[in-house]
Amino acid sequence: MNTPRGHRHHLLLDDRRLSYIDFGPAAGQPLLALHGHFSEGRSFAALAAELAPEWRVIAPDQRGSGESGRAPDYSREGYVTDALALLDHLGLPSAVVLGHSMGGKNAYHLAARHPERVRALINVDDPVVITDTGPSGISFCLDWPRQAPTREALLDGLGEAAPMVAPWLRQQDDGSWRLPFVPEDVIASDLGVRGDHWPVWLGSDCPALLVHGRTSFLLTPELAREMAERRPHTRRVELDAGHFIPTEDPEGLGRAVREFLDTLDTLG
Repeated sequence: MNTPRGHRHHLLLDDRRLSYIDFGPAAGQPLLALHGHFSEGRSFAALAAELAPEWRVIAPDQRGSGESGRAPDYSREGYVTDALALLDHLGLPSAVVLGHSMGGKNAYHLAARHPERVRALINVDDPVVITDTGPSGISFCLDWPRQAPTREALLDGLGEAAPMVAPWLRQQDDGSWRLPFVPEDVIASDLGVRGDHWPVWLGSDCPALLVHGRTSFLLTPELAREMAERRPHTRRVELDAGHFIPTEDPEGLGRAVREFLDTLDTLG
């Protein structure tokens, strides 16, 4: 499979840059893909290749990640507003919306609040309930080095997290390397996904697909089954993967998404 690079574009929102990759083709049906924490829009390149040319995958670097600017807040309202602004900028009245992890939560918040903009919903391994109300479960990222003279030095400092973050590291003008996000921003965003989101998950009735990993540390198979059973028009696919499905099993994700999309009526 030839993985497309796509074309990167930028949108200014109140002097804040929202960067996105349009994998094309322009004639394809639109699919908005929202990444999770520690990731960015490029993580959907393999999915875009699987779905082309029928589907046009548009993948933003969500606020504070990748090439997008930092934001004053990392609430669900902020993320949803960014997604709507991007759809408006592209002249898209609606789209299929897919999200992984935190992006999945943003996707079904968008569907519940603006059902007319979401033709169908794809949630990739995001639970409706995260009960831990203490410090962020990903607070370990505060100990990561923010930058280093070389890529190798930065990877060494990241330790076991290196494989997860390595694809997204950025080289700076002086030759040093940095993280593609500010850890404090990730913590603020993570705290915003805590709690019970059942009313939001059940707040839309468009066709939906829930893809989850059998060994995911975040979404158990039991909760995934309940999520699919309680929400109307929802299919469930379990993959032999953990939580980071877009990079752990891109082929399985691509097959599951394509099979789901093939059941939808052609978008107008």
